[in-house]
Order: sequence, then structure tokens, then C-alpha cells
Amino acid sequence: MTAMWIHQTYLKDICRIVNGLLKTALGPPPGSTTTLSSVQDITFRHESVKCLAGIIKSMGAWMDEHLKIGDSILRKSFEYDTSAENHSTLTSEDGTLPDCELHPEMNSELSDAATLEQRRTYKMELQKGVSLFNRKPSKGIEFLINTKKVGDTPEEVASFMRKSTTGLNETMIGDFLGEREEFALRVMHAYVDSFNFKSMDFGEAIRFFLRGFRLPGEAQKIDRIMEKFAERYCKCNPNSFTSADTAYVLAYSVIMLNTDAHNDMVKDKMTKFDFIRNNRGINDGKDLPEEYLGALYDQIVKNEIKMNADSAVPQIKQENSLNKLLGLDGILNLVSWKQTEDKPLGANGLLIRHIQEQFKAKKGKSESIYHSVSDVSILRFMVEVCWGPMLAAFSVTIDQSDDRLATTQCLQGFRHAVHVTAVLGMQTQRDAFVTSVAKFTFLHCAADMKQKNVDAVKAIISIAIEDGNHLQEAWDHILTCLSRIEHLQLLGEGAPTDASFLTASNTETDDKMAKSADLQSLKNKGTVQNPAVMAVVRGGSYDSTAVGVNCSGLVSPEQINHFIANLNLLDQIGNFELNHVFANSQRLNSEAIVAFVKALCKVSISELQSPTDPRVFSLTKLVEIAHYNMNRIRLVWSRMWNVLSDFFVSVGLSENLSVASFVMDSLRQLAMKFLEREELANYNFQNEFLRPFVIVMQKSNSAEIRELIVRCISQMVLSRVSNVKSGWKSVFMVFTAAAADEHKNIVLVAFETMEKIVREYFPHITETESATFTDCVRCLIKFTNSRFNSDVSLNAIAFLRFCAFKLAEGGLVCTGKRLDDGSSVSTVKKDDSDLQSFTDVDDPGSYWGPLLTGLSKLTSDSRLAIRRSSLEVLFNILNDHGHLFSQTFWLGVFSSVVLPIFNGVCEKRDKAVKAEQDSATAESPHRDGSTWDTETSTVASQCLVDLFISFYDVLRPHLSDVVYILTGYLGSSIQDSASIGVAAMCRLTGQLGSRFSEDEWREIFLSVKEAATSTLPGFKKLLRTMDDIKVPHNSQLNSETNSDHGLTNDDVEDENLQVVAYVVSRMKSHISIQQLILQAVTNMTKPHMQCLSASNINIVVEIFSSISSHALQLNSETTMQQKIKIACSILELSVPPMLEFENEAYQNYLSFLKDVVENNPSISFEMDLESLLVAVCEKILQIYLKCTSENQNGRVTHWVLPLGFGKKEEMAARSALLVSALKALSGLGRDSFRKYISNFFNLLVDLVRSEHSSSSGEVQRVLSIVFQSSIGAIIMK
Repeated sequence: MTAMWIHQTYLKDICRIVNGLLKTALGPPPGSTTTLSSVQDITFRHESVKCLAGIIKSMGAWMDEHLKIGDSILRKSFEYDTSAENHSTLTSEDGTLPDCELHPEMNSELSDAATLEQRRTYKMELQKGVSLFNRKPSKGIEFLINTKKVGDTPEEVASFMRKSTTGLNETMIGDFLGEREEFALRVMHAYVDSFNFKSMDFGEAIRFFLRGFRLPGEAQKIDRIMEKFAERYCKCNPNSFTSADTAYVLAYSVIMLNTDAHNDMVKDKMTKFDFIRNNRGINDGKDLPEEYLGALYDQIVKNEIKMNADSAVPQIKQENSLNKLLGLDGILNLVSWKQTEDKPLGANGLLIRHIQEQFKAKKGKSESIYHSVSDVSILRFMVEVCWGPMLAAFSVTIDQSDDRLATTQCLQGFRHAVHVTAVLGMQTQRDAFVTSVAKFTFLHCAADMKQKNVDAVKAIISIAIEDGNHLQEAWDHILTCLSRIEHLQLLGEGAPTDASFLTASNTETDDKMAKSADLQSLKNKGTVQNPAVMAVVRGGSYDSTAVGVNCSGLVSPEQINHFIANLNLLDQIGNFELNHVFANSQRLNSEAIVAFVKALCKVSISELQSPTDPRVFSLTKLVEIAHYNMNRIRLVWSRMWNVLSDFFVSVGLSENLSVASFVMDSLRQLAMKFLEREELANYNFQNEFLRPFVIVMQKSNSAEIRELIVRCISQMVLSRVSNVKSGWKSVFMVFTAAAADEHKNIVLVAFETMEKIVREYFPHITETESATFTDCVRCLIKFTNSRFNSDVSLNAIAFLRFCAFKLAEGGLVCTGKRLDDGSSVSTVKKDDSDLQSFTDVDDPGSYWGPLLTGLSKLTSDSRLAIRRSSLEVLFNILNDHGHLFSQTFWLGVFSSVVLPIFNGVCEKRDKAVKAEQDSATAESPHRDGSTWDTETSTVASQCLVDLFISFYDVLRPHLSDVVYILTGYLGSSIQDSASIGVAAMCRLTGQLGSRFSEDEWREIFLSVKEAATSTLPGFKKLLRTMDDIKVPHNSQLNSETNSDHGLTNDDVEDENLQVVAYVVSRMKSHISIQQLILQAVTNMTKPHMQCLSASNINIVVEIFSSISSHALQLNSETTMQQKIKIACSILELSVPPMLEFENEAYQNYLSFLKDVVENNPSISFEMDLESLLVAVCEKILQIYLKCTSENQNGRVTHWVLPLGFGKKEEMAARSALLVSALKALSGLGRDSFRKYISNFFNLLVDLVRSEHSSSSGEVQRVLSIVFQSSIGAIIMK
């Protein structure tokens, strides 16, 4: 029976033949009689099986023959194409170059013999080098460099290759550019970098790029070239795609579209919808715009991408040739990540319909007419009608017969059937045959194995090696068998099971950690107690995950003997055959390797989850497979890694710590190997590769696993630091998670590595995208929040400063993009979580932004040392490196970094005002929500003012914000805060006052005025609470204290005293703050009196007047004063300095008016400040005289009584102010004195009549001077 005969037979004849052979193979039905002897019957059965095996074998041979014919045609066309190319170029290997290709230094005007000989020699050497290049490119380049025809740098070699007149073969150029040797790789990089794709459409860029060479035939070479092209295109067009990975995948799609659209042999052309669908999700998980892909599709379809060497391509090469040469079989599946559907291979519907019609037409006719076909897909219909009987015949025979010849024939039939169905894409039939062979291995029931079952194992291995490219989901069964083989071999060798170190608890391992018994020990014991051995001997169903799990009881000696004998049978299968399946994975195509990895992951999880005998065989093989296939093109490797990544994450989060540790260490080994490969710019694959570490680090509940991950990452980074590119992101994410860990050791190990990275390998961080540096900064900031060791937090802050120094050292100049236009108040209060308001992701500001923002947030940390350190570092960075910032960027930094630091100051001022207005009896006089202490507040305000002074020209628009903050200190209810604000305000105006405009001075004074008056309503409301409080006299208190302890008024009096004590405390704080404001206004105005306008002086006058009036009113509350004095005496508290407050307020008021009148007469005249000065003096005189008078109940006395001790003390305290007022009056000009004397003459006379304290002799002396020099002068005149 020959292959040609098989394929000229009708389908129904095939069906009839196969069914007949099936019946013969099965033998006569039970109960029927036959004339055949038993030997004849067996012979018939075996011959039937042999015939069936021959039929399926011939089908496979015919299929392979026709498929190989296509491949040979393809190879011949390629050879013809290459020769045509070589003959069509300007020079072949022994051709000549045109005269124009001469050394550029040669002068064409030189015609002497020596020059002509030099030109001839140069031309011959160049021809020899080109000819050598066209045979072996590396040798040709070496020759050209040695003879000085080409420079020895990669850039010069690349330039030589790009010349269109060099005579170099385009195919050889592509082959050389794809080499992986270091120099060839550098030449390829220089070659690609010599192209300028800026503003060039992607399709045109590919067209322009492929114009000068032909892509090589090896997939790895193409991968390197296209990877570099994608990087170059993204560098020239940084905003084109999210990453270079997108350009890389799209480049392959465009090449495939070009082949599909312009290949006459392709009948079913790719539609625009297909092209868009195939490219979904390639832009970092997102879709490219459909309009963009549609335009690209139209461009390629209308205008074919032609390479220079394409002119001589014969038509016979067209069908599928480019795919085969480029190694791009199934590339559309790679892009779309979808499994091809189960459909006929190139089936021609019209042909099949025609054949079926002929069958119907010839039905019933006796003559036989055969139709010869060459389309392999027709074989599919033949297999569909005969695969069932074949499966039944092979299965029944191998199950019922132990004859070696018969079972061998059946297994051969299985192998050929798997081959045919797999190649034809018949998934259901393929899986049925593979599953049957796998079940006949009896690996799930090793005690019952026979030689035929061992032969089935060999058949499984052969199928895996021979038909691996077409097995797809059937790999599950094959790899399960390999796993069981390895398990049995380990038991036979007596090696300890994997469970000995993978069990989770010690109590469980007492029984499980014993070594498996070797063969001799199994023979000596009647029963075996080892759970793993017992489970295997008992056996189980083929589909069971763990063999023998549900069985119980001991095994018999007979079962042990059978098991030992079967283990000896398995010695026929060595480790070489077993490992060959995995080593052969390098030869699997792109679809097959992904299916292989998926199946191996599935089997590995099944092994690891076994309740009785967890194993790591498949896990170790996964690591080997990944290592073997790491050099595959990026598209294929990316698909593989998506599967492996999910697997590593799933197992890494296992509750079994030994399993999780093992898989994390395996991942580390792979990562170390992967990091040996250099990654080009703008790619993201290292980050994807290391992402399982990040996910497990973030989700694992085991401290041991987290610490292991940190140590793995540390080892990888420090040993491969020069190769880490996009992987930095995952590295910093792991360390960021470690920084927040609850275990001290994890934090310390991670920080130790971070310290080394920042100190020694900082340039490797900054050479990648800005987001990587941002991740580094965020990681360091996370370490500052560590609660285990303050040294870690402080060192992390120091490293942030180091990062800033390195950035500045690189000469980065930041340019802002946007700036908020909000008002000053809203700007201060706004909480910006990042700097996106003034930096763009591609600007240098994206480096500085996160660093400065992180330090800004640290200033509100609850720990004092962290607050102080972060404040110091932040302002030192801004002062030291602020000159690198542009104005726009500076304004953004000030708004989003500096001002939010003081949000607490502004909020505190607002809360203090509201508290005084709404609640007169707060719980605590010093209640403050701010976390800053006095020292921190002082440092912060000083740093703010110093920074503003240093960069005043740039930051001038933010003066209102600074003033708002400083007056926030003044509006605080705490004296220390007000002192800080006064000092800072005085320093600000002292340094910049001469540069302030009138409006800026006005804004400052209005802010101070608001701070001085904002708390007055609330304070007055507080004082009114004293009206209803009755304070006992000392005598009453003493008498009550000496009496019985059962007084009924004790509680009330104690409560009243507590209220008074609170009022006293608030009053002292209020007076101190008002005095500080007076001091601030005086210090601000005195040096800059000549710079102040009339309107600004008027505001200052209003401030002094308001505070003076308030002080006078406060000191006039005699009843309240009496209560306060009594309560202070009882509580042993000092009395609030109300009198001193009044004196100081009027003293500052008087001094300011006197300075303006004397030093700025124009402003004084304009504002009539002289009359105001006289009025203030009159007020001071009236207050003093009121103190000396003894009016009681409205009656005027006509005699002078001696002053009491209290009055004398008060008069002594007021004497200095009175003297100042008298001096101010005597200092008036004669005309002015004459003008106003009528206003205060009577007051002067009353002063003469009044009694003064013994210590106030100065009053009398100055009063005498007034009468003599001023009044006397008027009288005498």
C-alpha cells in the first residue's frame, strides 16, 4: 500500500477499509464462532493493526513530502534571489568600482604618474575589501580598516556602509549589522543612530531605514536591528509612543502588513480592521488611535516598502518567503497574542466542493475514477473519517495484548497519528491520541507497569521531541508524564523526597522527612511506612493530582515486589532522554514555546500543591527553560515572561515558606542572567522582568520572604549595576515597600543597599528616564518615616541633600511650564501633592520637584529631629542651588514647596481668632494644634526670610505670602510665636525695606494692623466674663479657711478663681503680643522713615492709636483690676502688666509722631501730625493728672490730702511718659507752641499744683523748663 494509492481513494472507501481493519483488530464478537484458530486470529489482529499503522504512517509521509516540497522551492527561490542580487549590484565579488568611488583626499587634478599609480592601488585595495566583505563581512571590514580605507570607529564603518556607491552587497550589510559581536553591534548602533527620523511618519521611517540593506534571515539578528530602530525612532520623536516597546512591535506589524498586502499569492488579504485589532494593547497596555493605525495601513497598502535589493526578486519567492527569511512565522499571532483557530491549512473550498460533486455524480457507477490532489488540507477530511477506528484499534490492542510486536505497532500508530493531527491543527483528535498514550504509560499506577507501558513512555518522549511545535495544549499530558517519571526514578535511587524540605510545619515533617527507602531496603521489608512510596505503590487514577492520596492502608509484599521490578524497567529511560525534551525547547517555534511554558507552569503548580509529596522538579525545569530561551526575540520572550511572571507571583505568595523561598531564589537566578543583557533606552522590559519581586514584596505576609526579596534585589543590583536601566523602577519599588516594613532587619538591609546605590552608583540612576530618579527620591523619603532607627531617617534626609547636590553638579537648568495665578492667601493654604502645576514630565524640573516636595512634607513630621533636619536640608538646597532655577520654576517651587510648610502657622492664627470670638472659656490657655516647637518655628521663619531675601528679585511676587505667614506668627496666642514673627518681620524689612514700593509697604502695614486688631473683639468678650465673677476678700478667705471644712461656697469660689486665673493668663499673653507688635512697627519704621508715604504713615498712626486706646481702656477697668489683684494674691500669681502696657503704647506712639514731625516736615505738614502730637501729649497729661486727683463720689476737695502708697507707685511708673510728653511740647517751634498753648496751659498749671512722687523729680525739672523756655519766651515777647 503506497502513499499515492491512499490519496487517490474515495473517502468512503477509506472509511470502509479502516472500519474493516478495526473489526479484524478487535477479533470476533463475544459469543460468535469462527473457523480461525487462535494463532490465525492473533495473526489477523496483528496484521490489521499493522495495516492501520501503515495507513496513518503513509498519510504522514505524504503530508511531510508535500510540505517539504514547498520548503525546497522556497530555498531555491532564495538562492536564485541572492545570485540575482549579486549580479545586479555595481560590483560582484570580483567586480569593479566606478571611478567616482575614490579616496576623498585624492586630488583629481593631479595627473602625474605617481598620483595615477596611487589612485590605481587605492582602487584595487578597495575593490578587494568590498569583494571580501561580500563573501564574509567581518573579514572585509577588518581588511578595509587595516588598509586605512575605512576608519576604525563604529561611526566611520557605519558611514561607509550607508554610501550607495560602495558596491557592498545589501544582504551582507544586513547580515553584518545583525551580528552580536561587540564591534558589529556598535557599528549597527552607529548605523541606526546616523538616521534622523525627526518629524518623520512611522511608516516612512521604516521605508527610509530599510532602503540601504536587506534584513538578515536569522530572527535574532532581525530582533537586534529592529530593537535599535525602535529606540532611535523614539529618541527622534520622544512624544510618538509611550515606550520603545510600542515602536518595536508596530515595526514588525508593518513588515507583516507589507508582505501580506503586496504578495500576489496571499488570497485572504489583511483588512484594516484586522490590522487595528492585531495592534491592540501594544502602547503600554493601551491602544494606539485607530485613525493613526488606519492611516498607516493605507500608506503601506498603497505604497509598498521596497528595499534596494528587491528589484531582482523573482515572483516564485513571494509566497511566505519573507516570513520564513525573517523568522516571523506567526508574527500576527505574536502581536495580537491570540491562538490561531482550529481550521484547515490553506483549504480551498471550491476544490473540495468540486470533488464532493464528482463523488455524487459518480455514485452508483461501477467504473472507478481517481482524482489526484496536491493540497495537504484534503488529508484533513480523510483523517476525520478514520481517526476514531484507529484510536479504538490501537487502544484495545495495546490494552489487551502483551505481545511486544503488536504493542510496538500500536505505539507507532499512535506516534504517526499524533504527528498528522498535530500538523493539520486537529486539536480534538490530537489530544485524544496523546491522552491515550499518556494513560498507557501506567506512570500513575507504577506497581502494575509492564514493558509495553515503558515503551509508551518512550513514545511520549519521542512525540515531545518530534512534534513539539504542534502539540499546544497536549503538552499538559506529556509534561505530567515526565514529572511522574522523574518522581519514580528518585524513589528508585533512594533519594530524599522534595517534601523533606518543602513541608510547612515541624510536626508534619517528623514522618515526612525520612529518606525514601532504596531498592534493597524495599526488598527487606514486608511493608513500607514511607508515605511517598506507599502512595506510589497503591497508585491512583490517571487524572489524580497526587497519586494514591485517597487510598489508605499498608501495601502487601507482592505489591512491593511488583513495584521494585517496574522501577528496574524504568532504567531503560535515562536522564538524557528526559532532559532532552527540555533542552529541545530552544528549537520550538514562537507559538509552541509559549504553550510549552504554560503547560509546565500548570504541572509545576500541581506538584507544589500536592498534599502528600510536594515537588520542585517542574519548577527547576522552568528556570532551565527560561534560561535556554532567554535569547529569543523580544516579542516571543515577552509572551513567555507574561506566563512565567504570573506563575512566580502565585507561587511566591504560597503559604509554604520553603516553596516560596525556593521560587524567589529561582527568580533571582533568572534575573541575574537576564541582567547580563544590555537594555537600550526607552525600553521597559527589565522593569517587567523584576515586577514579580515587587508584587510579592507588597503582598506577602511572610517576613522571611520579604527579607529574601530585599537581599535578592540587593545582590542583583550591586553585581549588575551597570546593566540596570528600566529595572531601577522595580528596584526602588521593592525598597520603598521595605522601608515601610514592620520588621527592623528588612528596613536596615534595604537602606544599606540604598545607601550604596546613591553614594556610588548615582550616575546610573540619572542616565535613565526622570521617573526613575523620582522613584529613588520617593524611596528615600519613605525611609525617613522609619520608626525603628532615627539614624536611618536622618541619613535618608542627608541622601536627599546628596541627590540634590548631584543634580546641581550635572548643571540642570529647570524651566517651568505652568504657574498658578491664585491669590496670596489661597496660595499659602493650597495643598499641592506634587509639582505637576509647574513642571513637565520631560523637563529637568521633574528631577527636582519630587525631591523638594518630599522634604517639604517631612517638615510636618511628628519627630523633632526629622522636622529640623528636613527644614535645614530643604532650605539649604534652595539657597545653594536656587540659581539654577528659572523664574517660572522658582515661583512654582515657592508656591508648592515652601509655602505649604507654613500652613500650620496660618491655620493656627485663624483658629486663635475664631476661638477668642466664639469661646471665652477655652479649655487651655496654651492649647495649640501645631506640632512645631519654638525652636523649629524660629528656624523655619529665619530660613524663609533668608531665602526670600536671597532671591528677592525672583520671588518678589510672593511678598504678600511671606507677610501673611509672618503676621500669622503675630496673630498667635502664644508669646514665643509672636516673638518669632517680630524678629522675622524686622529682618525682612531691615534688609529689603529700601527696595519696597509704596504698595508693598502698605500691604505690610495693613497685615500688621490686622494682626493687632483681629484678636481684640474676642479678648474684650473674654474680659466681660469677669463681670459676673465674685472674688472673696483676703480676710473672708482666711476666716473661711480657718473654719470648718464643710463650707458650702468652696466649690463656687474655686471655680471663680480658676476662671480668673485663666483670664489673667490670657491677659498676660495678649499684652505681651501687643507689646511685640508695637516693637515690630517701631523697628520697621524707624530706619525707613524717609521711604514711607503719607498713606503708609497714616496706617502706622492708626496702629499706634488703636493699641494705645486699647491699653488705656484695659487699664481703666478698675473693678476688673481689683478682682484680678485679689485673685492673683490668693493664687500667688503676678498681676498682668496693664500699666506698663499703657505706658509703652503711648511712649511708642509719641516717639513715632515726634520723629515724623522733626525728620519729615513735609509729610507732617501734609497730614497735620503736629496737632496730633499735641493731642497725644494732652492725653498723656490728662491721664497723669487723673491719677493725682482725689475726687471721691463727685465732690471736689479744697485741700490736698497726702497720696497713698499705691498712687505714688502708679505716678512713679507714669513719670517717664509724662516727661516725654513735656519734652515733646517744649520741642515745638515757638509759633507752634503759641498756636497750641491754649489747649494744654491749664494742664500745665494743674501739674504745678499736683503732688509728685519723691522719685519723680525729673517731672518738676522738665516742667520748669517748659515754663521758662517756652511760656516765658512768649510772655517776654
